[in-house]
Amino acid sequence: MTQEHIRTINEILSSTDELDSFDEYLARFAKPVGDLVNSYLPQGSHPDLDKYLYGPLLRFSRNGGKRHRPLICFAACQAVGGDVSRAVSSAAAVEHFQSAALIHDDIADDGELRRGRPCLHIEEGVGLAINAGDLALMLVNGTVARDPVLEDEVKVRIITELTDMTKRTVEGQAMDLGWARDGRYDITPEDYLVMATLKTAHYSGAVPLAIGAIVGGGTEAQIEGLRNYGLDTGLAFQIQDDLLNLVGEQESIKKDFRTDITEGKRTLCVVHALQHSLQADRLEEILSSHPKDPAILAEAVRIMEESGSIEYARTYAENLTSIAKNRLVGMIDPSPARDLLVSMADWFVNRLH
Repeated sequence: MTQEHIRTINEILSSTDELDSFDEYLARFAKPVGDLVNSYLPQGSHPDLDKYLYGPLLRFSRNGGKRHRPLICFAACQAVGGDVSRAVSSAAAVEHFQSAALIHDDIADDGELRRGRPCLHIEEGVGLAINAGDLALMLVNGTVARDPVLEDEVKVRIITELTDMTKRTVEGQAMDLGWARDGRYDITPEDYLVMATLKTAHYSGAVPLAIGAIVGGGTEAQIEGLRNYGLDTGLAFQIQDDLLNLVGEQESIKKDFRTDITEGKRTLCVVHALQHSLQADRLEEILSSHPKDPAILAEAVRIMEESGSIEYARTYAENLTSIAKNRLVGMIDPSPARDLLVSMADWFVNRLH
C-alpha cells in the first residue's frame, strides 16, 4: 500500500464527521477509493499479459462507477468502532467481485454498453472478456488471503462470507437467465424479490456491511444488524436501478436507456404489470421482440405506468429503506458513520424521483 493510499484511508477516518450526506461521501472518495481498489490488480510478467488480461481488466475497473460497496464497507467498520485500514482488502475484494459479475453479466445478456462505454466483450472479444472476469473473480478471495494485517481466523470468516456471497449471486443470475431463456412470463413479484435479493442485495449491501463490521470487531448483533440493513437497502438499490433504466431523467440521454426492455428483463415493474395490466399481452409481445425502437420502448413504459407498476416499485423501495433505517438506528450506536449509512438509504430513495 502506497503512502497515497494511506493518506486516503486517513482522510476517510478524519473527515467522516464533516460530511453532510452519503452523496457527498461518494463524491469525495469514489476516485481515491477506486485507485486504492485498483492497486490490488496485478501486473503481468510478459507484455502480452498486460495487453490481453491485466490491462483490459484495469481499464474496466477504472470505469468503476460510484464505488459505494467499498465505501459502505469502510463506514460499517467505523460504525462499530473499528480501524478502516483493516477493511481495505475486504472492500477491494467486493469491488473485484463487482467487476467479475458485470463482465460476465454483460456477456450473458448480450449487452452493448457499460457505464457509457462499450462492454468489455465488445472491446476485447468474448473469450478475453470471460478470462478477465475469471481473473477478477479469483482476486476476490486472494486479496483477503494475502492481507498481512488480518488474523487467520478473521481471513477465514471473511473468505467464507465472500464465498457464500458468490454462490448466492450465481443463484440469482441463474434464475434471471433461466427466465429469459425459457420465455417465462409467469414470474410473480415475490419471485422477482427472491431473485434480486440473491443476485444483488447480498453483494451490493449485506456482505460489504457485514464484513466491514467483522474486521472492525463488531458484536454478532451489530454484524447481523448491518447485514439485514444491507439486504433491505441492497434490494432497494436494485429496484432503483430498474426504475432509473425506465424513467430516470439523467439516464434518458444515455445510449443504454431502457435497455432492460430490449433485453427482456423481468424487473419488478415488468412482473407487476404482467399481472395487473389490461395490456399484459402487448407488453409480453414487446419484451419477446427485444426492441430498440424508442417509440416501442416508450410504449412498454407507458403500459407499466398505466398499470401502476412504476409507482408500485417506487413505493416498495421507499418502504424498504424506511423500515431499514429504523432497524439500523435501533441496532447501532449513534456515530457519524452510522449517520452516513442512514443517509445511504435516503440517497437511494431520492434518486428514484
